[in-house]
Amino acid sequence: MTTLAAYAGLFAISLIAATILPAQSEAGLVALIVSGQYSTLLLVVVASVGNILGSLVNWLLGIGIERFRDRRWFPVGEVALNRAQRWYRRYGKWSLLGSWLPIVGDPITVVAGVMREPLPVFLLLVTIAKTARYAVLAVITLGIVG
Repeated sequence: MTTLAAYAGLFAISLIAATILPAQSEAGLVALIVSGQYSTLLLVVVASVGNILGSLVNWLLGIGIERFRDRRWFPVGEVALNRAQRWYRRYGKWSLLGSWLPIVGDPITVVAGVMREPLPVFLLLVTIAKTARYAVLAVITLGIVG
């Protein structure tokens, strides 16, 4: 695999993994670190940027999705959407620090868009969460392999 392909693949899987589509970026990151052929720092940066941009896609979906709330095909029921909005009002922007979590992290970023979280605050908190997750994973991997 060429160096560019490895980084591009990691970026793509990290972006997809942060959207509502199912994907696993951590395995790709670990595999590339274990190979020893790539800069760990650059791998963490590439995975983080991809994952942050994927979360931005979710935020944008959240911004635009509420106008379809009353449609029959809308993927989230009225009760569930109201519950998510109440939850976000309660925990607010700080819940974005959990955006790295499996299962609940992606919906948090969508709800942040629905709730019109300001973009700079959104990006700052998501960047902290996503980058910290990949950095910790890299340190653990290097400690095991290393």
